[in-house]
Amino acid sequence: MIRSELSDWARCGTEAPLDVLVIGGGATGLGVAVQAALEGRRVALVEARDFACGTSSRSTKLLHGGVRYLAQGRVSLVREALRERAVVLGLAPHLAQALPFVVAETSRLSWAITWVGLKMYQWLAGRLSLGATESLGGAALRRLLPHMPGAVAGVRYWDGQFDDARLALALARTAEAAGAQLRNHTRVVGLSPAPDGWRVSLRDAISDEHTQVSARTVVNAAGVWVDALRQQALGRQRPSGQPVRPLVQASQGVHLVVPRRLLPLTEAVLVPRTTDGRVLFAVPWLGATVIGTTDTPRSDAPLEPRPMAEELDFLFGETRRSLGVALEPADVASVWVGLRPLVGAVGEGGGTAAISREHLIAREAPSFVTVTGGKWTTYRAMADDVMAALVAAGDLPAAAQAAHTHTHRLWGAPNASHPPTSLRDAPGPHLLGSQAAVAAALPGHDRALGLGLTEAIVRYAARHEWAVTVEDMLARRWRALFVDARAAQAMAPRVAEILREETGIDPQLPAFVALCQQYQLDASASTSHAESSPFSETPK
Repeated sequence: MIRSELSDWARCGTEAPLDVLVIGGGATGLGVAVQAALEGRRVALVEARDFACGTSSRSTKLLHGGVRYLAQGRVSLVREALRERAVVLGLAPHLAQALPFVVAETSRLSWAITWVGLKMYQWLAGRLSLGATESLGGAALRRLLPHMPGAVAGVRYWDGQFDDARLALALARTAEAAGAQLRNHTRVVGLSPAPDGWRVSLRDAISDEHTQVSARTVVNAAGVWVDALRQQALGRQRPSGQPVRPLVQASQGVHLVVPRRLLPLTEAVLVPRTTDGRVLFAVPWLGATVIGTTDTPRSDAPLEPRPMAEELDFLFGETRRSLGVALEPADVASVWVGLRPLVGAVGEGGGTAAISREHLIAREAPSFVTVTGGKWTTYRAMADDVMAALVAAGDLPAAAQAAHTHTHRLWGAPNASHPPTSLRDAPGPHLLGSQAAVAAALPGHDRALGLGLTEAIVRYAARHEWAVTVEDMLARRWRALFVDARAAQAMAPRVAEILREETGIDPQLPAFVALCQQYQLDASASTSHAESSPFSETPK
């Protein structure tokens, strides 16, 4: 999959209009590309940076129905998410798996309330339940969580976990295999209505090449950045200088990753009540333990948000108070921040927007649809809704064939006769699923680079997974940056050499080394590696 000239790639949308151009390569956009391609449509997807580089690679790594939604009484939402959870686990069992969770309670009354709620959670899943909800006495709880203070009883229930970035890549490969054209590091620099739909101007961020494509419909799936794209598309229809009303506000979530030895969990832990009212998770993932998350609204949407001092204080404090583990900043192997798009308006024209499943689909101009909000678990249902909305509006004809995305296994899904390795274990070639044998046949399969990565896997990612830069490789094709930023920095020079050999493109090593520094904490983390609130009068 050597990177082609942009004009050659775009020929699919210059000789004749595409049916669908998807803008945004996160979970939502990739899900739409899979849906559209399996419906037999001519579809292309462009991503300004890299697939899943934003929100979709920075989740808490959970595929879940939403226990907190159940507490809010949103039963239909939970039921749908539980159904979608089961579907995703079946589509990519090497990347999405069942995981037991433990909730510890400090009083018999709180335990009883939790027990009833989680039994209802299991009941709502029905035959798609991942395991029985069980009561845990104090002795069993102390064996599992020996340092947790004050716990008198607990409950074990089941949900799902996954490798979000690699699942996004599986969606990308699945869409490509179904006929979609995908390209990362390709930015939309212009959008204008045309008689046959939309004329879209593109710029390759690697080569600086420009070209144009035509599309009958455009799907704006740019995550927290959908409003910038809406301004490009809709702004010219408004009086000069008047901005398009925003649809979303960003909220950031911070995660800490620590070595498993410091928080040696074999099951995930959910803390149902923290000092700010949110839940806290501690999740065993890829040989480490992930602790998160926060929920801090932002007035901006930086490409690489940083943790705020108060967020770090909260996570360290809650880990000590709720889990009984006193961590220091130097204990943190990686700290990463994701931005979530929170739907806050109904867009231009009011009645053209439809809200469902915590996501929003807005058709604000002919053949131009924005989709935002939602969560990873329901990506497939969101994609189906988007395509149905385009057909209902008359922007596209009915599909020539059914997509069957609920049974169409994703690229790399292993044969059922080979049980997948647990995502709680350290990373290794098993994360490639059925493609591990393809990678092993490439040069360097016996030369390890660290954290389960081999030279051959780097070559595989360059040839088959659109990897161009060191960040592409060590942040998303392999989760080194998210598991151990110091190890990722040490691995980076050799990875850069291999990528340059494979692609002939500058792998941007200095930029990745600088990024590794941002993902590390030291003793002065509350000031030197954090930012103040974006609403402060005197930001640092």
